[in-house]
Amino acid sequence: MDYESNSWIWEGVNYYPRVFGGLMVTAALLGLSTSYFGGIGVPYLSLPCSWSNLGIFHKKKSGKRRIRVYMDGCFDLMHYGHANALRQAKALGDELVVGLVSDEEILANKGPPVLSMEERLALVSGLKWVDEVITDAPYAITEQFLNRLFHEYKIDYVIHGDDPCLLPDGTDAYAAAKKAGRYKQIKRTEGVSSTDIVGRIMSSLRDPKVCEDHNGTGVRPQEESQSKGSHISQFLPTSRRIVQFSNGKGPGPNARIVYIDGAFDLFHAGHVQILKRARELGDFLLVGIHSDETVSEHRGNHYPIMHLHERSLSVLACRHVDEVIIGAPWEITKDMITTFNISLVVHGTIAEKSLYNETDPYEVPKSLGMFRLLESPKDITTTSVAQRIMANHEAYVKRNAKKTKSEQRYYEGKKFVSGD
Repeated sequence: MDYESNSWIWEGVNYYPRVFGGLMVTAALLGLSTSYFGGIGVPYLSLPCSWSNLGIFHKKKSGKRRIRVYMDGCFDLMHYGHANALRQAKALGDELVVGLVSDEEILANKGPPVLSMEERLALVSGLKWVDEVITDAPYAITEQFLNRLFHEYKIDYVIHGDDPCLLPDGTDAYAAAKKAGRYKQIKRTEGVSSTDIVGRIMSSLRDPKVCEDHNGTGVRPQEESQSKGSHISQFLPTSRRIVQFSNGKGPGPNARIVYIDGAFDLFHAGHVQILKRARELGDFLLVGIHSDETVSEHRGNHYPIMHLHERSLSVLACRHVDEVIIGAPWEITKDMITTFNISLVVHGTIAEKSLYNETDPYEVPKSLGMFRLLESPKDITTTSVAQRIMANHEAYVKRNAKKTKSEQRYYEGKKFVSGD
């Protein structure tokens, strides 16, 4: 720590010898106590104010440069595993820059993407840990692109998970970053991947006709009974993971609390945009996430694709969300409104259709004059995303077969990696 050297310091010694003498003795005693008693648990002693606050020393102003870290990916079918990877990456620096691989690069290296660049950009930008996004990033980090990251974007480190990322020729996609000594590794989030989600969709919705918007005629009872167990999530939820994703802050005493609910299955760009609009209507956004049983009851046993805790983490990762209710009721009651001090209940114009003609779940907030229908910015739904995969079934079967083998090799050779 550097300090300016001025003659006024020595003048202070001449005019105030007792003050300086006392400070010197105190500093010496503190140094002795911390060195001598440090190993036997003597509590830390703190002065009521620092020396710089007394005006004796003027600290040179030196702004600490913020550490910028970079992580890239396709982020197709954005899920909580992606979100957790970016959360870990952000923890390794002060600012997180995300590189979004182009549609063309994904097609050449992995097969057809499910979501467009615009949709993937909306999802990545909507994450609470992301500070900046670079679009059309290359799939492989070449030395040329690495130099651009270092000099144009002022990146300090390139981040990736502990799972291998190989190019079609079998080489390491991050070899250049490792060679430069600017590479850091994070722990992969177990139990989910885009490949796994595509597999769940194809397993549940083998017949494209079943994937139509539900109007009471698209679900076949014999297929419903079989599909429920056709995909099993490998995710093991923990309280620690939920805390890591949570803001940890409640609403202020006079906050205007806005409530919106839904399944939020296969979290997509439409979800991000409607949550953003809902948040703009108040000070605190509370999101109700329906249970697996509730979603299945109203939309058929093929849904949800993602299970309750998986969907909860995806919603919690969104920068517009303040809090979630895990397993929210289908109907909003007066007691619920009072309990959470809800000021406004909102719902989007674009939503999945229910299988049944039932009572209005928003009847109570409507009767209280506290309901508002929001125009959905996008017409994308969970069903429409699933339809894209089923419409291009053969291409995704081929893509998944290749990726599944790669993931099996990873799990077979998997070793424990600390930290997350």
